[in-house]
Order: sequence, then C-alpha cells, then structure tokens
Amino acid sequence: MVSGLTMVLSANLDPGVGKNLVTSVATGTLVSAIVGFGQTLITATATQRAMLTPLVDESRQALRDLSAEYRSMNREFFPTHVFEPTAEPNPALNRLMMQDLQNTRQYLFRGFSGRHAAARLLLSNAEWELRAVVADPDNLSGISGRARYLIRHSAADVDADTIQARLHEEIRMGLVGLYLARSRCSRMEVTIISDPPLDRLEIFDDSVWVTLYSDAHAPARYPRTLRFSDGSFIYNMERAEFGRISASHHAHHLVITPDMTRQEFISRFEKITNSTLTEEQFLDLNAEFYNFLREFAATAELGS
Repeated sequence: MVSGLTMVLSANLDPGVGKNLVTSVATGTLVSAIVGFGQTLITATATQRAMLTPLVDESRQALRDLSAEYRSMNREFFPTHVFEPTAEPNPALNRLMMQDLQNTRQYLFRGFSGRHAAARLLLSNAEWELRAVVADPDNLSGISGRARYLIRHSAADVDADTIQARLHEEIRMGLVGLYLARSRCSRMEVTIISDPPLDRLEIFDDSVWVTLYSDAHAPARYPRTLRFSDGSFIYNMERAEFGRISASHHAHHLVITPDMTRQEFISRFEKITNSTLTEEQFLDLNAEFYNFLREFAATAELGS
C-alpha cells in the first residue's frame, strides 16, 4: 500500500530531486514487498510440508498395516475359493483341485468310499504318498448318513435299502479302485472306520478342500465345496483332526504298496471288510470302477 501511494505521489510531482527521492522510496518499498511476499510464500510452503508430510506418511503406513492385517485375517479364516452346489461334477472345481494334487507330495483323503481319490490319482501322472480314511462296508450305521443325503436328492420312488446297497457296493469298489491306483503312489495307508464324518476332506501341501455333505439344505447332488490355503486355521485344524482319526486304534488299517499282488489284496480286503471277494467279484468291481472313472473324467472335463 505504501509503495502504491508513493508511486502516485511521484507521478504528480515535477521532475527534480524530490520526485527522484519519492520514486526511489516507492521502488524500494515495492521490491521489499515482493521479496517479503516471496519469502512468506516459501516459508508457508515449507511449514506446510513439514507438518503435512509426516501425517500423510503416517496415514499411508496405517492403511498399509490395516490392509496387511485384513489380508492375514482373510488368509486365516476365509476360503480362497467357494464352489456352489451343482447337479454334476464342477469342471472348474476339479481342474483347480487337480492342480493342487499335481503340486503336492502328500495327498490326504477323508471321504465315504475313496473312489474319487483313486480316480484323481489315475488321472494324474505324478507320484504321491496317499493316506485315506473311508467308511467300513461292514457297518451300516456309517452308511446311513450318506444315504440320507442321497435320498434327499434322488427320485421319490428310490427307497433307503436300495441306496444303502448301492453305497455298500461303492465302498467295495472304492477299495478296489485304490488298489488299481497303487502305481501312482509310493505308499498307500487306508484307514477304514465305522462312522466317518459326513464332509469329504482332501488335503494337499498348499490347501484343504471341504465338501459339505453335512449341509442338510444342499439343493443339489454335489454340495458346496470350500478351499482354504495352507496358512489358514481350517487347514491346521483339519490336518490335526485327520491325523487323530487315521491313528485310531479302533479302526482297520490297510497298507497298499505298488508291488502288492492281487491275491494279497483280496486276502487283506476279506479280513478287513469281513466279506468274501472272489476273483469274479474282483473283476466286476474292477469294471465298475473303470466305468465310474470314465464317467467322472467326462463330466468333470478332466480327460481320460
């Protein structure tokens, strides 16, 4: 303001020493004002940076920490994949599971008959150690849970006895299927228990798959399936539970090696299941399993 007034005053003065003096004052004041304004702007900017930058950095770090915590929680408690119920085997589910199988060294299976585990082994080319827990065909109480699930998704005129007889045959066929897949494993340990949990469990080095046959309201034949990573709470819990069940002293244990002969298997089969297995019956179960294998490979789009 002072610079402006002196400039106006200088313009109205006659040329001479007085005008030159006033003009010098006006110019100096203007230069001082400009320099002062620049210094103030620079100081304000620096102050703003000094105050805001740490806050911005702290906020960004807090967001990064929060994101990492959420990722950790998701990894520990939430599935990486969820596959909804289907009427037929889900190709996307089976392709991903086969990838997990291909990348594992140990395959742990807990299910009803073991025929799906045998099929996966025969549809792959690597070599694993298999530990399986399946139902005892000599115990009807262990079959009843799966029978109830199938009755809910079968035609109305199919009775419980028919389904139970079919399930009994599936267990026998699954055991034969595991024997047929013995060349894919360095060792098989099959635990046969009277009352296996309803949910199917398949554990690999990097994941665990839980198929929820215990869901009473499942709308389709193949129920909801969840995949959890190896760092999850579910993975560690299910692996520990599998170890507990497979080590049970009340269960039957069948060890199958690649060099086990058919007669050795038949002898062990009869002892464990408390039922006979003639050569003709073995061949019939063999044929049934390979029919199942072809059908499963086709519907799951896994090749042959």
